[in-house]
Amino acid sequence: MVSGGDGLFDLDVDEREGVPRGPSADSPSVDAPLAVRMRPRTLDEVVGQAHLLAPGAPLRRLVEGASPASVLLYGPPGTGKTTIARLIAGPPGRRQRHFVALSALSSGVKELRAVIDDARHRRDRLGQSTVLFIDEVHRFSKTQQDALLGAVEDRLVLLVGATTENPSFSVVTPLLSRSLVLKLEPLTDDDIGALLERGLTDPRGLGGRFTLAGEARDQLVRLAAGDARRALTALEAAADAAVALNVTEIDAAIVHTVVEEASVRYDRAGDQHYDVISAFIKSIRGSDVDAALHYLARMIVAGEDPRFIARRLVVHASEDVGMADPTALPVAVAAAHTVQLIGMPEARLALAQATVHLATAPKSNAVITAVDAAIDDVRAGRVGAVPPHLRDGHYAGAARLGNAIGYRYPHDVSEGVLAQQYPPDELVGRDYYLPSTHGAERALAERVPKLRRVIRGEQ
Repeated sequence: MVSGGDGLFDLDVDEREGVPRGPSADSPSVDAPLAVRMRPRTLDEVVGQAHLLAPGAPLRRLVEGASPASVLLYGPPGTGKTTIARLIAGPPGRRQRHFVALSALSSGVKELRAVIDDARHRRDRLGQSTVLFIDEVHRFSKTQQDALLGAVEDRLVLLVGATTENPSFSVVTPLLSRSLVLKLEPLTDDDIGALLERGLTDPRGLGGRFTLAGEARDQLVRLAAGDARRALTALEAAADAAVALNVTEIDAAIVHTVVEEASVRYDRAGDQHYDVISAFIKSIRGSDVDAALHYLARMIVAGEDPRFIARRLVVHASEDVGMADPTALPVAVAAAHTVQLIGMPEARLALAQATVHLATAPKSNAVITAVDAAIDDVRAGRVGAVPPHLRDGHYAGAARLGNAIGYRYPHDVSEGVLAQQYPPDELVGRDYYLPSTHGAERALAERVPKLRRVIRGEQ
């Protein structure tokens, strides 16, 4: 039997007694955060997402019980994913479906199996279906996601997965094919304004004890950046500050004191994640050091995993700088090591140093162009046999096969380079590496053709 005592499961009742265990997310205490107290109890209280909640829309039909399908809710933070998951289980206090919440950050296959076993018990003995809400579902490994497939396919559980990351990039295909994928949009300024007004006046919220000056309201809307939770959290902090000042009007000065920095419109794992990292790399490639530092700052402030940033810098060092500046790769690797050794916030300096180095370095894509051209040839079947004189001759019978016979040792000549065939016959004369004339690669642009002429016996 599943227990809620370990904090991994969010169960509504104590099965042994059949009565509520105390304040829950459906009936939060007066001490709960404002954003929790103001969580919508019905679809009509949900602000925004009109494209999903219109009459006859898939999500409304799902909440109303007409379409029992698993669903992946995909969208930025604070857009109502958790709220909608709870509403799918039924109205608070009158739920027909059992609701269980897991966090992908703290749960594994063991916890999943326990929930599935409990769901089977409820279905077979109590005739009750189970809604399994998994927050941050994109953080589940393939093995964990695969463990859900049978229960989802048999509708043993009605899965509601919440993710800020595009499911196409993070959820296994079999689970995608068994679920509705619904994208939630950031709340509009009007939506946020309506939520602030409700938070001010609703008895569950601030109960009309405060007023909000127009400039302060505009400031809170701007700072929320489409995130309902952020808006209500900032409003609550401003109300607490007003109490400390013994005033009832929340003005712009109070808001400014409790909210130190604007929200960065960037979600760590959603589309903005890909857009910002793309802009970051393209700014480095384009040698715009200032734009590159701007996008780096956006990622740092938003809490992006610094290891992800470091990995992209390492890739970029070879892909877009390459041999035009051979020191770029060691600098990027050093930044990645620094991230591992000391972490944030100090590692931001190494990330910034690597960003500046790569952005200001001469650029060449000759390395990636060369290796990809070689890979394309191999995949197209242009491989051929290794020339006999290059084959391994360190085993009995090798000489009898002609292996290593006729091999010429380059160090035997003063120049260190001599005429000798290295590629298979089919690839003789095929040039992959075409150095640019940028930076340090200029010397290679002069040297490589000379080397080819000697090796190929053309002079």
